[in-house]
This record gives sequence, structure tokens and C-alpha cells, in this order.
Amino acid sequence: MTRVFTAAAWLVLLLTALACLAPALLTRSSYNEQQRDFINTAPCARFPLGTDDLGRDRLARLVYGARTSLLLACAAALLATAVAALAGGVAGWLGGGVEKAALWGTDLFVSLPWLFLLLTVRALLPLDVSPGASVAITFLLLGLLGWAAPARVVRSRVRSLATSDFVLQARACGLSGARVFLRHILPNVRPVLLAQFFVSLPLFVLSEANLGVLGLGVSEPLPSLGSLLRELQDYSALSSRPWVLVPAILLTSVVTSLYALAGRTEAQP
Repeated sequence: MTRVFTAAAWLVLLLTALACLAPALLTRSSYNEQQRDFINTAPCARFPLGTDDLGRDRLARLVYGARTSLLLACAAALLATAVAALAGGVAGWLGGGVEKAALWGTDLFVSLPWLFLLLTVRALLPLDVSPGASVAITFLLLGLLGWAAPARVVRSRVRSLATSDFVLQARACGLSGARVFLRHILPNVRPVLLAQFFVSLPLFVLSEANLGVLGLGVSEPLPSLGSLLRELQDYSALSSRPWVLVPAILLTSVVTSLYALAGRTEAQP
């Protein structure tokens, strides 16, 4: 298990470094630069993964797409974890009616088909937006719709800490509720929040990929792993252009490694 975790950690670090540094070091062209003399070319020295229907370098688009998806997933996981910490922490600490209302809200979100809810909300929003706006919309949707399950875990942890001996002793010493929460509860909840952050990462990477395949994610010409997978819809071209499978292989490697990291982090005491 340790070897799997180590391999997954190194793979994630390597892919992250490549996604951040490769645009300046490995690619000769931008992700949206069109080479009209090189349309649908096979892999060669100039274009290691060939070019697409518009003459754009596939390697450049893959590198930029991986960076877009990873950064978007990290930002969405941070937002979802922050919302979960707020909702679950307040509910677990205050208890009573606040806790019941929070549990009702989280149960409602958890019971809904999360992916279909995400697709429905995104489809109701404008589609003809700039790439920057599409990234912001996708980030907000993932973060604001993916907080419920982590919030339940945080609430349970805070509730157990609220009745622990050291918290009761701190209250008996005259510390205010806010001071006890900030000084004694939050530090003990950080490992749970870290675990929920890592658990959310592969989920958000896959969610962005689903949105991108359906054309509801990041807008062109900015690439993402999801938008690059749309080429796989043409099954007849796979035999003649097998290199279009590289984004799918990269996505599988990233998600598998993130799940391995999440499982190890969640198992930590």
C-alpha cells in the first residue's frame, strides 16, 4: 500500500510539474495557434502528438488542458471544503435547530443525483461565454454543489469534539464558546478537512471531464481534459489516429493517482 501511495504521489507531482512548466519548456506553439499547413497531421518531430482539425498542436493543448483541469479541480475542492467547514462546523458546534436544518440541507443535496444536478444547472446558464467566464462558472458550480458530503463528515467530527473531555474542561475554565471553537475545535478538524479536500479532487476532475465532453465545461479555444475527450466521439478515427487516446490515458492516470492519495489521506488518524 505504501508503494502504491508513493507511486501515486510521484505521478501527481510529475504531472502537476509538467502541466505548469511544460508550456514554456516543451511546447513550441500556443494551444490556440492554428497551423493551416498542418491539418490533422500524424505525430512528428515538430508535433509529437500531431495536430487537430484546425492545425493546433495536440501536445500544447494537452499540456494546457491538464493544467486547466487540475487547477480548476483544486480551486473547486478548496471552495467546497471551505463551505463544508463552515456549514458542518457551525451545525456541529451549535447543535439544536441549526444542526437539524443543516442536516436537512445536506441530506437533500446528498440524495439528489449530483452529476445530473450539475449538468442541469450548467445547461440553464449561458453557453456562449468567454473562456475565462466558463472557467469561473465551472469552478463555482463544482464548489457550490459539492459541499454536502464533506459537510456531513465535518459536522460529525465537530459534534464528537464538542462533547469531549478537553472541551468540557476548557468551558469549565471560563473560556468563551468562540475561543473554544477557534483554539480547540478547529485545529482538531484540520485533518478531516485535508482528507475531504483530497477526496474531492478526483471527483471534480471527473465532473469537469463530463461537462467538457458534453460541451458544457471550459469554452474554446481554452482546452481542458474534458474538451479534449470530445474527439473520441468519432470512433471511426481511432484506428487511424490512436494518439487521440492520450488525453483519456492521462485522465485515467490522474484520477487513479488522486484516488490513491485520497484513500491514504482518509485512512490517516
